[in-house]
Amino acid sequence: MNYRNPKLAIGVGLGLLSPLPIVAHATVYLSEDQAVQLMFPSEKLARKEITLTPEQKSAIEKTSGETVRSTKLIAYVAPNKDTVFIDQVLGKHEFITIAVGVAADGSVRGIEILEYRETYGSQVRTPEWRQQFVGKNASATLKVNSDIKNISGATLSSVHVTGGVRRLIKTYESLRAQL
Repeated sequence: MNYRNPKLAIGVGLGLLSPLPIVAHATVYLSEDQAVQLMFPSEKLARKEITLTPEQKSAIEKTSGETVRSTKLIAYVAPNKDTVFIDQVLGKHEFITIAVGVAADGSVRGIEILEYRETYGSQVRTPEWRQQFVGKNASATLKVNSDIKNISGATLSSVHVTGGVRRLIKTYESLRAQL
């Protein structure tokens, strides 16, 4: 290579300094319908799109300690108020699509990871980790290293999925009458 050419030297130098792209890929594990069927296999749930009012958004943020990023929610609701929320939480850099099933009594029926886009941290999909949420309700702490175990190597995913479940339980509590 001829490094006496200043344009070439600058070009080579910039090439060495440019950041390497982080390649993330999305893995789809379940569809919304499959998640609903797993959590409430013997019930017929209808898909609803719900828009939170500013007052509801504020109340959910206050009670859950989590930011409500979108006022639009997707929920599958049974006549008895069993509900599955479809939502997204931020992993480290990308969104994780989750489904959270809440029984009519306000307790978690189950959680499923529908789509995972991060390079690391997909251990939040393990049944043992997700099982920790089953039976928890709005009075549970739902905090990593408190009543939910952390996953080494998936700390941010663990914290954010846990926060998302806490927020959705509080959302259910807030919206129960209108579901």
